[in-house]
Amino acid sequence: MAGDREVNKSKTLLVLAMLPFSGLAGLALAAVAWGHASPQACQNIDDITGSYHFLSADDKLGILEEEGKLKGYIEVAQGAEESDDVLSFEIVSGLRKNDHVEFKTNIIHRKYYRFSGKVERGSGRQPDDPDYLRLVGNVDIVTVKGDSGQESVEKKQLVLKEIGKSESKDE
Repeated sequence: MAGDREVNKSKTLLVLAMLPFSGLAGLALAAVAWGHASPQACQNIDDITGSYHFLSADDKLGILEEEGKLKGYIEVAQGAEESDDVLSFEIVSGLRKNDHVEFKTNIIHRKYYRFSGKVERGSGRQPDDPDYLRLVGNVDIVTVKGDSGQESVEKKQLVLKEIGKSESKDE
């Protein structure tokens, strides 16, 4: 709490220091100063290993990071008309470099997933909290058509929030 007050105090002082600059230039300088004082913007994220919400409440992304390489799976719940309850797509290639994250899954029933985006801190305060980390970016849902092998791609911009320990106990 005291640390949060100090950060807010520092931000306020930076914004007040920008007041002599008038007009849009002053506002732009204040916005830049406010953003650079943010502790989340400066914080390094060492490891993104964890479970994340995926496309729906019943879907889950599990990631294991080892030296910048990503392994894991996506579990996708199927509709009542499908023969399988849940499909588990294995991550066959994935990497993380700084805050950039990308991965691709194997193909099941002529479908696979690709993700490209970045990792950032979420609203959770502790590593076990829900939404401690987020993966923000684009998910491609790729369907491979019949014998032609042509791909149709459905693109979605998503925020994949980490599942907290309290959430995983409820499941």
